[in-house]
Amino acid sequence: MTDSLALSVVIPVHDEEDSLDALHRELDAALHSVRGGCEIVFVDDGSRDRSLALLREIERKDARVRVLALDGCHGQSAALAAGFQAARGSFIATLDADLQNDPADLPRLLAELSHADVVNGVRAERRDDWVRRLSSRVANAVRRAVVHDGVSDVGCSLRVMRADCLRRVRPFHGFHRFLPALLQLEGARVVEVPVSHRPRRYGRSKYGIRNRLLPGLVDLFGVRWLQSRALRVRVKEWPGGERPPEV
Repeated sequence: MTDSLALSVVIPVHDEEDSLDALHRELDAALHSVRGGCEIVFVDDGSRDRSLALLREIERKDARVRVLALDGCHGQSAALAAGFQAARGSFIATLDADLQNDPADLPRLLAELSHADVVNGVRAERRDDWVRRLSSRVANAVRRAVVHDGVSDVGCSLRVMRADCLRRVRPFHGFHRFLPALLQLEGARVVEVPVSHRPRRYGRSKYGIRNRLLPGLVDLFGVRWLQSRALRVRVKEWPGGERPPEV
């Protein structure tokens, strides 16, 4: 495998042993048509079950698979940041490991990159209970009102991004909840595409209202502060007549 690839799929994993074989099979089918080579980067975030062992088995069977193991459970943002750093693709896709995202949607999202830098999935028919649907709707509405990112479903992990835009974003705890807004700060064009959402087949959700509400509010106003302080300067003249960059 060369160091230059078209696509890296980054997937955080925490205690998802029951879904990994099926996820790998679905990814294999979805990525078959991707031109320019691809890789699948699984990031084990301190799993306490057999997830890491199963990922190692998948890695031995599939040369496209690379497995990173964090030294403990650090959360989704940390796992994504590690995966982004390791990714070698010109484009980076993300999705959850619990099979609620459908890898078959990836080719359709990739096609939209012809006129965008970030393609964010929107779960057309949520397959969660009413509490999660209601809390997500409220959270999305509050976020849009504060940061004005225009994204209707930031909680959907299924998205594709240009790697050069993504690598300009400085990660922090909770940054995965605000990726579209942070990418917009770097000049990225963001579009949305409806995607499938499936019922959870195994395990249970790692997130709830209690462990998301207060940290999410703190991060929300932190991102708004970043937006208010962002430098937007166009250099009028540049030495040597070169084309001036934007600052």
